[in-house]
Amino acid sequence: MAPFGGKAVGKVVRFGGNGVGQVLTAAAVALLIRLFSGPGPALLPEEVDIDVDFDADDDDNSSEEPPAPGKVVPVTIRWRGITCALSDKSSKSVRFLLKNVSGEAKPGRLLAIMGPSGSGKTTLLNVLAGQLAASPRLHLSGILEVNGRPISKRAYKFAYVRQEDLFFSQLTVRETLSLAAELQLPETYSVEERDEYVTNLLFKLGLVSCAYSIVGDAKVRGISGGEKKRLSLACELIASPSVIFADEPTTGLDAFQAEKVMETLRQLAQDGHTVICSIHQPRSSVYTKFDDIVLLAEGALVYAGPARDEPLAYFSKFGYLCADHVNPAEFLADLISVDYSSAESVYSSQKRIDGLVEAFSQQSAAVLYASAIRREIPVHRMRSGQKTVAKGKGIWWRQFWLLLKRAWMQASRDGPTNKVRARMSIASAIIFGSVFWRMGRSQSSIEDRMGLLQVAAINTAMAALTKTVGVFPKERAIVDRERAKGSYALGPYLLSKLIAEIPVGAAFPLMFGAILYPMARLHPSLSRFGVFSGIVTAESFAASAMGLTVGAMAPTTEAAMALGPSLMTVFIVFGGYYVTADNTPIIFRWIPRVSLIRWAFQGLCINEFKGLEFDHQNSFDIVTGEQALDRRSLGNIRIRDTLVAQSRILLFFYCTTYLLLEKNKPKYQRLEPLAIEQIQPQLQLEPLDPDQIEKLQQVEPPTPSQDKPNQQLESPPVDQIIPFVLEGL
Repeated sequence: MAPFGGKAVGKVVRFGGNGVGQVLTAAAVALLIRLFSGPGPALLPEEVDIDVDFDADDDDNSSEEPPAPGKVVPVTIRWRGITCALSDKSSKSVRFLLKNVSGEAKPGRLLAIMGPSGSGKTTLLNVLAGQLAASPRLHLSGILEVNGRPISKRAYKFAYVRQEDLFFSQLTVRETLSLAAELQLPETYSVEERDEYVTNLLFKLGLVSCAYSIVGDAKVRGISGGEKKRLSLACELIASPSVIFADEPTTGLDAFQAEKVMETLRQLAQDGHTVICSIHQPRSSVYTKFDDIVLLAEGALVYAGPARDEPLAYFSKFGYLCADHVNPAEFLADLISVDYSSAESVYSSQKRIDGLVEAFSQQSAAVLYASAIRREIPVHRMRSGQKTVAKGKGIWWRQFWLLLKRAWMQASRDGPTNKVRARMSIASAIIFGSVFWRMGRSQSSIEDRMGLLQVAAINTAMAALTKTVGVFPKERAIVDRERAKGSYALGPYLLSKLIAEIPVGAAFPLMFGAILYPMARLHPSLSRFGVFSGIVTAESFAASAMGLTVGAMAPTTEAAMALGPSLMTVFIVFGGYYVTADNTPIIFRWIPRVSLIRWAFQGLCINEFKGLEFDHQNSFDIVTGEQALDRRSLGNIRIRDTLVAQSRILLFFYCTTYLLLEKNKPKYQRLEPLAIEQIQPQLQLEPLDPDQIEKLQQVEPPTPSQDKPNQQLESPPVDQIIPFVLEGL
């Protein structure tokens, strides 16, 4: 243990002195300068696919310019044999989320993925969008083709609208769209052209009436849920995506708003986009807007093809009729759902679903692939190995100024949060000032002053930490989404956030000190008050930087709120008041050197006690403030050392946040291609003769039984067919 003694450890992690700590700090400074001053990253546009080998006839198109914003390139997506399995290490079992699912989505048509809860709707949507979170327990295989070509990476522009709408709450609808347009549109666009582009989007999505309303959040009332969903679509449409994915866009909306959102998606499909959405149980007026549907039950395909009356006609062949004046979507949901009300109902409903799945698997060639794939207009491609700076992303400094503008508007307009922080700062200062009211120069006031300074350091750090960890995890989700689209780099975002929060973040420590300092009658000097304010402000920024690191580590806001104060408690224990550095166990002596509370406490003590004289009666009494500092082993420390240490801690946490955000970027599951022998013959992309189609359509759906798993489900005579009614209803 000798090599790991106090001095050795101190040299390694020292933030306020000389040694290896300064070398590490210099390296961190060099890294920060490189990140914040280097040119923007060389990015490939999202529509580029450099892993695909193109045929000779495509070489003529490789030099074409990418489509201009506002122009939609038609894209047909076809998938075959998509299988997703999740393994369980504890029970060594495998659960299939998707089972050999196939389908097709065409431009100009709205495709809805329907099914009961847990049927695999969102999983299939994420697979098609390439947004399925990677996991070593997942195995994903199948064939995904775009315009008739298998691809290994995204070769077209796409938009993904998630269930949760995430925005900067204090920005208006127009400001949100304008900043997104400035970050994503090419720099060749003038200010007038960008404004016109944003205005057209506002009209197209029906957002003109709320263009100057703030988005809002749980604390501040803003636009409605339907308007937020349409704003999400508008932000995604800036890049003119060919394909739009929407994960249950009607979740949380009333019937009217849900229909408005779906009408917007239908209009986008009519404009040439390929629109794919997952939806749970739409109302009948929403169901009529679908052009195609995919029905899933427990991960298996029950039906895929045209919507509206075609599914009803298909299921009527097997004796399942939809009664008049019944919502077709509800009828389909009941038909493919398992009734868990009793053992008999579970068996009968499961038997029905298995029979329908088996029937459609035999007819899938006729329903899905009755016509050959048409050669669509090729999407823009670049030659393999070509690497350019992505157009429309802007240079580093342009991104920085745009993000600084957004961060300042968000921080300065957040009235509820700022009011709460101001009230807490004032209340804390009044309470502490009342407890330590007008301290004199007696011997007992020495410990009182140190206790007050320790409390002031703790209060300042905790206030800044809790505010940051409560906000940043949600903001990180927005940043991850925008960075995934290539809107900006991480360096300008972090620098803009640091600078934008300086005025607002400094106001609360200054407010706290301005009230507490005269009430407690600390060292009566204007210069000493200035140093006091500077120390607590620097500590506040360092605590905020620590909150960013915690928010970058924690997966959720709740986890960050639990982790942040726990780490700060360790810094409080080793903050210099409860345990001095000399009495700290050897294995823990590195903690005081990285404790921002300890450095703030030391700086406040030096600023307060130097030059003070205390009343004394006995020979062993403390006469001067320097003697009080010596007893705390603070006699050889300067205020400049504490400020430098605080700056190094802030720099360390910011660099750590950068590295964590880079490391924790979302990773998505790779689609493993199917082997040749796994592709079923009836799923080959070949046109079928009318005789073959008629023959396949005559196949009846088998349903499993205990004795004969492949026994066919016989359809009742026509005169005995009655509307399907789910058991137990």
